[in-house]
Amino acid sequence: MRIICSGLIGQYPFGGVTWDYLQYVLGFRALGHDVWYLEDTGAWAYDPVAQQPSADCSNNVSYLRRIMEDFDLGDRWIYRNGADGSYHGVEEAARAEKIISGADVLANISGACWLRETTSAIRTKLFLDGDPMFTHIGMMTDPATAERIREHDVHYSFGLNVGEPGCAVPTGGLRWIPTVQPVALEYWENAELEPSPLVKDAWATVMNWSSYAAKEFEGESYGQKDLEFMRFLDLPRLTGEKFVLAVGQGPGRKRPTEQLREQGWGIVEPDEVLPDHTSYRNFLAGAKAEWSIAKNGYVKSHSGWFSCRSACYLALGKPVVVQDTGWSRHLPKGEGVLAFTDLGEAVAAVATVSADYERHSRAARAYAREHFEAGRVLSTVLEQAGLGQ
Repeated sequence: MRIICSGLIGQYPFGGVTWDYLQYVLGFRALGHDVWYLEDTGAWAYDPVAQQPSADCSNNVSYLRRIMEDFDLGDRWIYRNGADGSYHGVEEAARAEKIISGADVLANISGACWLRETTSAIRTKLFLDGDPMFTHIGMMTDPATAERIREHDVHYSFGLNVGEPGCAVPTGGLRWIPTVQPVALEYWENAELEPSPLVKDAWATVMNWSSYAAKEFEGESYGQKDLEFMRFLDLPRLTGEKFVLAVGQGPGRKRPTEQLREQGWGIVEPDEVLPDHTSYRNFLAGAKAEWSIAKNGYVKSHSGWFSCRSACYLALGKPVVVQDTGWSRHLPKGEGVLAFTDLGEAVAAVATVSADYERHSRAARAYAREHFEAGRVLSTVLEQAGLGQ
């Protein structure tokens, strides 16, 4: 089958974003499909230096071209500039649109692709949501967003609990199939790594202090990671362990940097230390393990979200201690992957991993193979859409 994977690799040229989308392309390719990467957001390119949209997409296209060439996909990508409609990668508009409209499947990852006549013509359109509760609030409150989501044929979500009792995420009358991040294990288990010394012997994570404003729905507010993080400020002091955060300052640059450092948190700037896919992977590989919280909206809604970044840590044999959003109802916890809901549980989980690190490291790698291996995840996605493998 010809499968078009949409994403935001060029739009947001950051290491973690790159892996989020790229591993779908790599996974479908490994299954033997005719895979293309498409970037068509309908928006102007994002300039990460100026932190604002730009009509000039040359830097974004240059980054995307380098990524595609690094993974032998140099002739398998299409970028459409929202400012002027020009195509890059496949630069001839007629050929680009023929490739797109002739596909069997559109995997619209995180809803990145703005559906136009060309993409709407694709026979089977899959919507793969990675931001549960926030995506769904948008669907329930904005008719245009609802229309775009409903135009797809099958709907998936990282919210493993969506549609189940106790989960506050609204379904909008749609059936949301639970799914997880596919991880192309060969690029993690057997990669040539240069582990970052910044996180040697440290518990680490990569995050944004806040990605966007809190969302209101039915009288409740659903916020970002900043709200959850403040509950765990004392963790370094209580565990005696080293912690390093690659944490973006978020809109308005409201990260309380000095307060975090005073509490024992090491802080590094993501755009400086992990600007691309290689440095991102090396940062994860250099850490002892991951400790991380989730967005308040994921936790409060009991969405069941599990991090794509945590899945990559596991593939590197790094244990993870992560906040329970309800994911433990679907994914096992205990060895390699430990859950917490409050500060006391977080302290205990960190101690448990440190007391028998090698066992948890082995379990982490096995966990990634069982639950996140790209071929297994994406074969299931296709089967659930009635497409076979």
